Amino acid sequence: MSVLRLFMMIMGCAALVVAGESAPPQSLQIAYNVFEDPATDNYEIYVMNADGSGKRNISNWKGVDWVYLAVGDKLYFVSDRDAKHREFHLYEMRADGSGVRRMTDFLVVDSWLSSRRNGTQFVVCSAKDGKDHELYLIDASGRELKRLTDNDRYENDPVFSPDGSQIVYRSKRSGKDELWIRATDGGQERQLTFYPESDDSLADGRGFHAGPPFWVARRNQITFASKRNGNYSIFAVRPDGSREQQLTDDRADEMWHSWSPDGRWLAYDRTEDGKSWRIYLHDMKSGKARALTGDGPLALAPVIVGRTQATPGN
Repeated sequence: MSVLRLFMMIMGCAALVVAGESAPPQSLQIAYNVFEDPATDNYEIYVMNADGSGKRNISNWKGVDWVYLAVGDKLYFVSDRDAKHREFHLYEMRADGSGVRRMTDFLVVDSWLSSRRNGTQFVVCSAKDGKDHELYLIDASGRELKRLTDNDRYENDPVFSPDGSQIVYRSKRSGKDELWIRATDGGQERQLTFYPESDDSLADGRGFHAGPPFWVARRNQITFASKRNGNYSIFAVRPDGSREQQLTDDRADEMWHSWSPDGRWLAYDRTEDGKSWRIYLHDMKSGKARALTGDGPLALAPVIVGRTQATPGN
């Protein structure tokens, strides 16, 4: 289930006390998605400084633009600007909104994506070969290098390991959407997350057992969102499947998230009532967080932009 479709379904809980005064480095920015106009299904991409200042619309397209990845100062997003409504190609642009370039000639699925080798290769999700959701390796020009999966099992939201040798992704092959891991070049696939059998939070069949992953190199963890105990929280697990832990508590819903390159700052979207979504920045050192956006259009799925950020697979 895509980010664009799922967030409307999520119900929130009571407020979480997260006030804090931690100051993020000036080298960080945050790109995020704003549901600008529900009447026309218009999503815009915004960028702000990591302290919440300097908010500005950098996409300005009256359709669906949705950012999923930052590599250095470049953003990678899906858009329907050259296709039918909600049919997407992959695009690149700078974090100031300039240099917009369409990368793929084929349609991609509304899915998180990842890069390796200094942004010269990407893993994306597409249904272009008549499959449901398959993973593809492409180069920076959008040319297909290799189909990585071929099983028509609905696999989505792929992320490279820091050295690019592995990918972790969502799959429904077990009957639930869980995270799986495998070598990028093939080999045995292994289930990484296991939703608690005793938890009935998803008894209605709506939502994530394990949401889109983020591989945090400095923490040697893979993080994901999961609905447990009645609400969404962000969890972490080691790449070998051990030491699963909950990073955010049960007082509100936290969902799509992004980490700073040093593993200290965690940006996520959060709701207290299931209706108003804001972007928060959490300082993992102090344990405190602060809201960067306020009331107004929904602010969703932040992507931390490190202006001097190293990219996976260096």
